[in-house]
Amino acid sequence: MADKILKVEQISLAFGGVKALTDVSFEVEKGSVFSIIGPNGAGKTSMLNCISGRYRPYEGSIHFDDQEVTHMRPNDRADLGIGRTFQNLALFGHMSVLDNIMVGRHHQMKNNWLTGPLYWASPAQKEELKHRRQVEEIIDFLDISHVRKSIAGTLSYGLRKRVELARAIALNPKLILLDEPMAGMNLEEKEDMARYILDLNEEFGITVVMIEHDMGVVMDISHEVMVLDFGKKLVSGLPDEVMANEHVRQAYLGLDDNEQLQEVG
Repeated sequence: MADKILKVEQISLAFGGVKALTDVSFEVEKGSVFSIIGPNGAGKTSMLNCISGRYRPYEGSIHFDDQEVTHMRPNDRADLGIGRTFQNLALFGHMSVLDNIMVGRHHQMKNNWLTGPLYWASPAQKEELKHRRQVEEIIDFLDISHVRKSIAGTLSYGLRKRVELARAIALNPKLILLDEPMAGMNLEEKEDMARYILDLNEEFGITVVMIEHDMGVVMDISHEVMVLDFGKKLVSGLPDEVMANEHVRQAYLGLDDNEQLQEVG
């Protein structure tokens, strides 16, 4: 994990006169789990949006895998290997689970409007079968085979979050951005999701940048933690070091020295 896969340097972002991020810098090691925490409105999702290309900062730069991506479009960043999930589910509710995940493979399909109509007499059929096999492997990995043909909008919240993760994995990312992947889940669902994230990181070597409010999960699976406060970087470091920081514990976790870490919303 000596190599840096992501370098964020002095990023500032504003909406009108409201500053969402101010001079934020950090680096993420390849093969690590990097968590971003902080209260609501701290700028966590804005930072992920800058990394994924949904927002364009007015100052600073972002380098991914030794390439500057600050001004690249989101789809170009996806081609480089940046995938993400959203805080609010962004699935196609009227489509099946399988078709939702296939959307994640779309940017890797090479056939176009000329060869596509000649499906049976062109490479398009072989290409689709190849991508479907890969999608089926993701479905098996996330234990959602039993709902693969179900309409996404009919599934429970926990399963829909898993489907969205599957679609992000289908991009074949080097870096995956997870925006509150366990929000709204019960304890069992959180444990499952934490296991999937660890397996993605440890078995597949995917680097994870995650926003999460459950401090127990953050402490258990993160290699490094950064705290944002009103759009500014407060502190970053090893989980134990960050949680031991007096300002972090009192101002953001509401903890005394004698209290245990607990989930904060």
